This record gives sequence, C-alpha cells and structure tokens, in this order.
Amino acid sequence: MSRRPGGELRNGEALPLEGLPALSADLFVAEVEAALKTGARLSALLTLPGRVRGTAPLLAVLSVPESGTLLALRSLPVKRFPSLTPSFPQAHLFEREIFEASGVIPAGHPALAPVRFPPTAEADPAIGTQPFFQVEGGEVHEVAVGPVHAGVIEPGHFRFQCLGEEVLHLGISLGYQHRGVERALREEPPARALHYAETLAGDTTIGHALAHCQAREALAGIQVPARGHALRAAALELERLANHTGDLGAMAGDVGFLPTAAFCGRLRGDFLNMTAQLCGSRFGRGMVRPGGTAFDLDSSGADELRQKLTTALREVAGAVGLLWESGSVRMRFEETGTVSATRARELGLVGVAARACGLARDVRAEFPTGYYRFFQLPVSTSPAGDVFARAFVRWMEIERSGEFLLNLLQSMPAGPVRAEMKEPAAGMLAVSLTEGWRGEICHVLLTGDGNRLTAAKVVDPSFHNWTGLALALRGGQISDFPLCNKSFNLSYCGTDL
Repeated sequence: MSRRPGGELRNGEALPLEGLPALSADLFVAEVEAALKTGARLSALLTLPGRVRGTAPLLAVLSVPESGTLLALRSLPVKRFPSLTPSFPQAHLFEREIFEASGVIPAGHPALAPVRFPPTAEADPAIGTQPFFQVEGGEVHEVAVGPVHAGVIEPGHFRFQCLGEEVLHLGISLGYQHRGVERALREEPPARALHYAETLAGDTTIGHALAHCQAREALAGIQVPARGHALRAAALELERLANHTGDLGAMAGDVGFLPTAAFCGRLRGDFLNMTAQLCGSRFGRGMVRPGGTAFDLDSSGADELRQKLTTALREVAGAVGLLWESGSVRMRFEETGTVSATRARELGLVGVAARACGLARDVRAEFPTGYYRFFQLPVSTSPAGDVFARAFVRWMEIERSGEFLLNLLQSMPAGPVRAEMKEPAAGMLAVSLTEGWRGEICHVLLTGDGNRLTAAKVVDPSFHNWTGLALALRGGQISDFPLCNKSFNLSYCGTDL
C-alpha cells in the first residue's frame, strides 16, 4: 500500500497524536475509501472529544492485512462528512453510532437510525423506540421478539418482516445493556478501568482484558516478559475452548440433539475449571494485568493442566463427532442461514462468522502480538457460510487451539510473568487488537496533556457481525432464527457499551 497522510503502527503500539495530520472531511473520507478499496478493513471509526455537541474530529483505524499494520487517520473538527456507507457497508453501524453519540452527521447515509437510543433523548434515553424498517404488502406480517426472552439471555429486540414463514427482513434493536463503559474507561483510575474492561462482555474476560492491557502498555512503553505472554495466550485459548465447546452443545440443543448438547455443556465447565486453576476464576478475572499476568503456573501445575486438557479434548472429539455423523443434524445445519463471502466482505464480518464464509481473518495470524508472534495457529476456514460452516469452524479451532495449548504448556519460557508499569506518555494514541473467541476485538486509547485518558473506544466483534445475522435470516424460515442466532452467538452487552 502506498504511503498515506496518516499514522502507520503495529498492533499494540502507540504513536503521538500530533503526528497525525488533521484532514478536511472530504480528504479524510477519500483516504479511508482508498485504503478500503485496496483491502484494508475498518476496525474502528469514532469521534474525538469536541467542545460543542455536533462538531468533533473523526478518527479512523484501518487494519491492513497485506502489510500486517494499522493505519490511523484523523480529521479536523467537522459538523458533517460524506457517508462511507453507500460504498462500504461495513461503516454503516459506526456512522450511526457517531451520529447518535456526537450529533456529527454522515451525509448521505442510507438509513441513519439510532444504534441504541435517539440522539435527542439525552436526559431519558428511550431505548427500543427506533423507526423499524417495514415491508409493505397485503400478506406481510410483523413478528416482534424480545427484549425479554424465554430463558437466561441478555435483552435485545428483534423485529421480523415475514411473508408466511419466509423472513423478508430482520431489524435488530439493542441498548438495553448500555452501561457507559467507554466513559468509565477514560474517567476511572486504571485499576477500576481494567475491571470494566474485564466485565464489559463477561464471556470474553481474557480477550478484552488483554486488548485493554496491550493498549495501556503501549502508552507506557512497557515490554511484557516472555512468560507473561505465554500465560496470556494460555488463558485466551482456554477461553476459546470453553466458549466454542459450549456453543456446539447449544447448537445441538437447538435442533434437539441431546447427546452432544449434554456432553458439551459439561465439557465447557471442564475448560472453565482449567482457567480457574490458572487464576482462581473460572472466567479469568484477575489473570491479565498491565505488564503481564497476576498469576504464574509451576511445572507440576502445567503437567496437571496438560493431563486435564488431553482428557477434555478427547471427550470433546467424541461428543462433537456425533454431530457430524447424524444425518438429521447435518440436514438442519447445512444451507441454513447462509451468508456469501461477498456479503461477509462488504459487511466487514470478523471471527468465526467471517471464517465460515471462507475469509481468512484472524488477528493471531494477520496482526500477531505477544506469544503469537512466534507460534502462530493456522487459520480455520470453511466456504459455505451456513450454520454447518460456523459449527465446523468452531470444531477446527478447538482442535488447533488444543494442540497449541498442549505444546505451550510443555515448553513454557522461564522468567518473570510481569513487568513494572509506568505512567502513560501524554498526547499518544494506542491501538490494540486481539482475536477473542468471537473474533477481532479493538481497543483504542488516547492520552491528553497529563497521564489520564481523554478517549477510549472499544469495538467488540459482535458490533461487526450483527448485520450478518440479519442477512443470514433473509429469505429463510422464521423457525430457523434460534439456530442462526446461536450459530453467530453475538454479545448484546459487548455492543451496548
């Protein structure tokens, strides 16, 4: 890629914000478009702090797989800018969020509905009151689901436009879990901010804590010891194993295949207990800390963990193997909820959802940090883009993460697990990506004149993938929704920040 008027940096690095030229709105959009046309992806798009609502500078973070680098672009304070969405649909949710949060207008956006709540309802946000897209026709009917669901599940509202059983359009309304996490990340002391990062999506504690700590370390210029990197990778892969195993069991349950559902439900608990052996918390709370990890693992603990992991992986193989051998399961999984590779690329899908469409998108391979710079995992892909592909990619990742983890536990580097942290440098921009079990996690942190944060932006993989779920249902049966929803398994609270 030719050099652009922005800042180029590696994943987990920082650069002076003053080094980014402040571009006009038109030039800013032109440069973002030029990068996207040459294969870059939009990892984050946000407004920087402005003095007056309705006017703010823009900041774009683009990931460039070709070079393994990130490109940061900044604009002058703007009231409006030409919308990227008509040409690059992956920008649509970012632009709607910008308008909702700051009042800056993406001119020409085709559907400028709120993401969570109307921008005019600042005092008392009216969540779920957005104008839903409606299909007209004599036999078209509307089905509303949620936000309260029939089970232990986060709140979210789904609005189906149907002709008989066929889904013509699915509208999704979020915001019921909004807690002001990004504001807390920049306003609270670092220790408290880390707690918010760990808990902003509870099933992705390690993924988000790691992304947040990498950004903090970049701002302070800290190098994490090799053993700390290895322990972080172990915790991240255990989190992946637990969630992928649980998802395969839940997908089996959705089609009434109880043997795999029961086995995988129990085996998920085994992986969670292995994480507890690392740090005392089944979800990994307290494990990842700025500078490294808060816990170490001695040789006897590593041997015990390898034995438990070997047993669990063997049992998962048996439980999941039943899925592939069942004709009735494959009949329900195959050609259900299909998203094409072209649509996945246009929407900027990440993680399992992208890899199940044949796109080799994985931060561990494209933008590796820490232990993954030296021991990379193969990227698991499947071309079909349907429920079966999303299930099979999970299974391939269980196999590969398990092998990776067994080797890691056998050859842990020696030395300390944590470096001493320092105060962050002033006027810096740090960008950190990790490959959480759902996909790419992005944390963007900026410091002001002092050592406090002036801006914090978090992009959970679910933020990229909700529209993929809506398209997966288009043209399908409304009865397929539970299965499609579980095959994506997106986070409501990870989006409602």
